[in-house]
Amino acid sequence: MAYDIDRIEALLDEGVRDKVYPGAVWAVGDATGVRVQGATGVLDPDDPDVPMRPDTVFDVASLTKILAVWSSIGVLWEDGALDLDQPLGAFWPEATGHPLGAVTARQLLTHTAGLPLRAQLKNLYGTNQDDIRRGVLHEKLHRPPGEAVEYTDRAALILGYLSEHFSGQALDELATTRIWKPLGMHSTRFGPLPAEIAARCAPTELDQDTDTHLKGTVHDFSARLLGGVCGIAGAFTVLDDLAVLLRYMLDTGTARERSGFGHAWTTTSLTVQTGTLTPVRGLFWHAAPGTAPADDVWVHYGFTGTGMWISPGQGRWAVLLTNKLYYTRDRGPLTTVRDGLCELAFEPAAG
Repeated sequence: MAYDIDRIEALLDEGVRDKVYPGAVWAVGDATGVRVQGATGVLDPDDPDVPMRPDTVFDVASLTKILAVWSSIGVLWEDGALDLDQPLGAFWPEATGHPLGAVTARQLLTHTAGLPLRAQLKNLYGTNQDDIRRGVLHEKLHRPPGEAVEYTDRAALILGYLSEHFSGQALDELATTRIWKPLGMHSTRFGPLPAEIAARCAPTELDQDTDTHLKGTVHDFSARLLGGVCGIAGAFTVLDDLAVLLRYMLDTGTARERSGFGHAWTTTSLTVQTGTLTPVRGLFWHAAPGTAPADDVWVHYGFTGTGMWISPGQGRWAVLLTNKLYYTRDRGPLTTVRDGLCELAFEPAAG
């Protein structure tokens, strides 16, 4: 498949003109690296002379769930430390004797754990981090585990806590030492960012307290409440680092030579894990809209306007980084752009 760069650029340029986002950075590649890439728009509409650049730093929101949590759980699984199907209460004292104790790590990764859907941590548990952790881990379930697929940020938060329990390290330390540093993802880190890095960060949501757009500070309030480091959100990265991760996932020859998780974790994660339940889920990845699992295109999105796709069958990946949250929380306009990029980056479904 030859990539139609003109159509990709036209699609993303239109998003700038329609004020879907101030700017965007994108790339499509394979196991050998980046095949095509580009940038459009500006970093900040308040300073229109500064263009969006390939090395712009983005608050990637829920892509944190892949960069830090999914990869760290993969390390534990590959190490043989974690059985995905053993109830948490059998080995995790904080879950023992509580409703969460009946849940498995696989159910958390597939969003079938029956967790409460609400995620307003401050309103539920206050502002003390210990109280929040205790409240999240001891909360009643919304429904019996394994009954339905229902997305909730709590799954990533709990898995982040679980990875800390097993490793004895904070989530940011674990991700840095076992994934980001070995892979060479040198620009990936949790915030708040130091001033020199924040200067090239794409601004996101308007902070009502300061009347300025957040830049280098995570937009997600729960993540800020937890000091900027948690499984829900908080990671900042650049296009090249995401390309490194996705390339590594496709390159079976390098599996586990540099990073703590290997090809077996990728293969397991990018396989239907929810049986007959819908929507279809792998492990923290889901089938890209407009495709079927047999089409083998998996995706993960971030609320700030980010997304990454991967297809082991086609041997391709794609990344889109935007700061659409600068303008709005409305997901509709960006959904059209995301779906369009997916169609242009991957082979269309058969039939």
